[in-house]
Amino acid sequence: MVNYGRSEVNFLAEKVKKSRIWELDSFRGLCILGMVAVHTVWDLDFMLTDFRPPLIYDIAITYGALLFIILSGVCVTLGSRSIKRGLIVLGCGLLVSLGFELGNRMGLGNLLPVYFGILHLLGVCMLLYPIFKKLPFWLLFALGLGIILTGKLVIDGIHTDFAPLLVLGFDTDVSGMSDYFPLFPNLGWFLIGAGLGKLLYKEKKSLFPNFPQGNAVCRFLSFCGRHSLIIYVVHQPIIYGILYLIV
Repeated sequence: MVNYGRSEVNFLAEKVKKSRIWELDSFRGLCILGMVAVHTVWDLDFMLTDFRPPLIYDIAITYGALLFIILSGVCVTLGSRSIKRGLIVLGCGLLVSLGFELGNRMGLGNLLPVYFGILHLLGVCMLLYPIFKKLPFWLLFALGLGIILTGKLVIDGIHTDFAPLLVLGFDTDVSGMSDYFPLFPNLGWFLIGAGLGKLLYKEKKSLFPNFPQGNAVCRFLSFCGRHSLIIYVVHQPIIYGILYLIV
């Protein structure tokens, strides 16, 4: 058994800390906080008939999730356990689906179901990533663009009565979902993110090592980024519960 002194422990802790890429943690934190804000506005819009979301809400809901998907693609290239991570994220997505169903059964409002939301999408993308892992960045870009175009121009216009195909992006009779991110085109954005990760972070080092990332704002954003999955899972029931009691 190896016994480390205090200096050795501090050195190892500092080494682990420095091994993380701060700008990715911070950007992920910014994205998750933006998602919390978007869901808060969504809850208010759902509960109040006279509530009018601000213009920035439409912009955030259109592009915020897209940035988060691309960022997840970047980050998947930096780890070696995408299958394990994918199972965890997918499991959390199923937990969110169960939570919405239980909320309806408990009479907390007419909550729209979540059959294949962003956590389901990201979990499946991570599980699929080993198939694409050895491809060069330019081929990941090409495949990603092809999947996006296929989803936008082909699959989106095809109707089917087989409801499970909504996972791929086909038009089905299932409607009224509160969170829906099909594989086509969103797997394409994930692969483009993976291509960016291979291109920009092939050394697995920060692109801005000299930036003063120790300031309070960066530390807070990085903390949120490192715990983004937990924040995503718990924020909606907390926000919805608070608003349900006071609105």
